[in-house]
Order: sequence, then structure tokens, then C-alpha cells
Amino acid sequence: MPTPPPPTSLDVTIDVILFCFSANHPLFNPSQSSTWSSNGQSFSLQYGTGSLTGVFGYDTVTIGGITISNQEVGLSTNEPGTNFVYAQFDGILGLAYPSIAAGGETPVMDTMMQQGLLQANVFAFYLSQNEAQGSEVTFGGVDQSRYTGSIYWTDVTSETYWQIAINGRCSFVISLYLNLNHYIIDCNNLANMPTISFNINGMNFPLPPSAYTIVKNQNGQQYCTSGIMGTYLPSQNGQPLWILGDVFLRQYYSVYNRQNNSVGFATAA
Repeated sequence: MPTPPPPTSLDVTIDVILFCFSANHPLFNPSQSSTWSSNGQSFSLQYGTGSLTGVFGYDTVTIGGITISNQEVGLSTNEPGTNFVYAQFDGILGLAYPSIAAGGETPVMDTMMQQGLLQANVFAFYLSQNEAQGSEVTFGGVDQSRYTGSIYWTDVTSETYWQIAINGRCSFVISLYLNLNHYIIDCNNLANMPTISFNINGMNFPLPPSAYTIVKNQNGQQYCTSGIMGTYLPSQNGQPLWILGDVFLRQYYSVYNRQNNSVGFATAA
């Protein structure tokens, strides 16, 4: 019997849809996988930063030692433009609710829950402020070394994205894949800039200017840009959604609980 090829290792960013694989990155060849199957169902997706088309299939997926059998995945076969070509990741791992999954496919978190692979039906994120240190996603529990104090919880308001209410009114979606820094800031004015505070279920989560300002050096010159910008994400009721992206999540450890559909935040260690 021939020896099966080793598993394909891919770096994925966390989002709300599925895997996708593009040129100039490590590629997955389904013909070399003894566990791959597909009925040829195709799909197309439009992202804020690009689009793609591809085909759905099933295979064994391993994440941090957790082996998920017969997981539905989407293989990208066509990606117009260069947005994904130069991206610093090979694919996208969707962790939102199945109600918005492309093609009605089952997200990886739901498959892990169905197969009883987790001690608890939760996952959590620690986003490092130091790129060299690296960030962390935990499935099945939390990493207590990554936060300090208590975790404060709030209910999910719509089982689509991880959507919550802030200040009792506005709807916010939590997303890690957001790196849009366009507004120029006077680096000498940081001390005069306000602290922005988000009230989530009665608890205030402040962001000082140092948290929402990105300081960079180019050709010996220092310049500052804002980590907060205007964008638009449509919702089912037509009201705009705000996005809590990496600026907020680098300050606060976040926990996503599918057991009781809630999100928790704690001060990041």
C-alpha cells in the first residue's frame, strides 16, 4: 500500500465564513488526500477586500491537536485581483454562526461541537501587542495566563455574526480581521486625545489614545495613524453595524460561548 502524503499545513486568519486558498501560498491538492470528497458544489463570495469562487468538499482538518473528521471546507479556485495574493495568510477559518455560512455549510466550531471534541463549547482569543510574541486561539476553554481579573459577559443579540449591544443601543460585530488605518494623527498630540470607552452590559472598557493610535517609522520619520475608521456592514434589519476589531481586542481577551450564546471580555495580560 502506498504511503499517504503528509497533511498540508496552512496559516489561516479567523473570520466568519470558511477556508480559502490562493496562489503564491502553500496549496492544498485534494487529489493527494485520501480523506477528501466532494460533490462538486460551487460557491462565490464577496469580501470587503476581494472576492473569490470555488468548490465545497469534505476532509479531515486538524487544529492544535484537535482532529475533525469530515469537515466541510471551501477551496478557492479563482480570486480576481491581488488582495489575497499578498495577504499574510493562506486561508480563512470561519467561526461565526452557521446561519450565515456560505452555501449552508457547517462551520468548524459546529462540527467540533457535534463530534464532542471540546470540553466546553467555547473558544477564546488573545491578540498580542508584540508581533514577535504571537497571538493565540483556544478551543474548548480559556487560557487564564492570557488575562487578568474577571471575565465580564454579555448576550449575543443576533446569532449571525458575534453581535452584541454596546451602550445599550448600538449593535457591534466582533471581528479579528480588520486592519484599516487611514486617518493621520499628530504624534505630538496624543496626550490631548480622549480615552474612548465602550459600555458593555454595564461595564466600561476604556481605550486610551495609545491603544487606538498606530505609531510607525518610515525612512527615519515617525508618523501616526488612527486604528479607528468609518466603514459599513449591513445587517438583517437594515441598521448599520459597528465592528470591534483588533484595536479593541488587543486590549481585551475575548471569549465566545456557544453554550449560552454570550461573549466575555477581560483585560488582556
